[in-house]
Amino acid sequence: MIDVRPSQQMRDLGVVQHGAGILTERARAFDLPAERDEAERITDELFAAMERIGQVHPFAKGMGIAAPQIGIARAAAVVQPPGDGPAITLLNPRITTCSGQMDEQYEGCLSFFDVRGLVPRPLEITVEATTLTGETTTTVYERGLARLIHHEIDHLDGLLYATRMRTGVEPIPVEEYRQTGRTWVYDGT
Repeated sequence: MIDVRPSQQMRDLGVVQHGAGILTERARAFDLPAERDEAERITDELFAAMERIGQVHPFAKGMGIAAPQIGIARAAAVVQPPGDGPAITLLNPRITTCSGQMDEQYEGCLSFFDVRGLVPRPLEITVEATTLTGETTTTVYERGLARLIHHEIDHLDGLLYATRMRTGVEPIPVEEYRQTGRTWVYDGT
């Protein structure tokens, strides 16, 4: 049996891989509600991709995928929190505030799944997004969910998590990563 690299497995599942130009471009916002059908179609494609990926890899920390990762340069992402919570759909999301409190945890990315990187992120973020009907919502996310949401919004801004890593800190090969199947740990949890 041939050992398939994690990045090749993701490529085979339709995930655009590191090096593709679309991953470094800012995604185009939706004009909602005028582009509601387009937003729904793309969101459905994201959920279908998440379903395919979830069938071959467990995500104890939750998972997300942004439209550029499936080759669509639009401002849409979906996030499945850890556990059985409902999935979160983000259209035109924008981080409006970040807490001053940060922590640093390992993250993976479907677009370069062979490594994991130690990424500092705020413990709390406030996000504005647009509903299909064109209304603006504001939601506060904390800890692991803030990390997941921030990671996906970065994708929509054309950023990969490696750009957020501290200088001199390099991603480690997935074979050295020892936290697969475990949730992120925070003080007091």
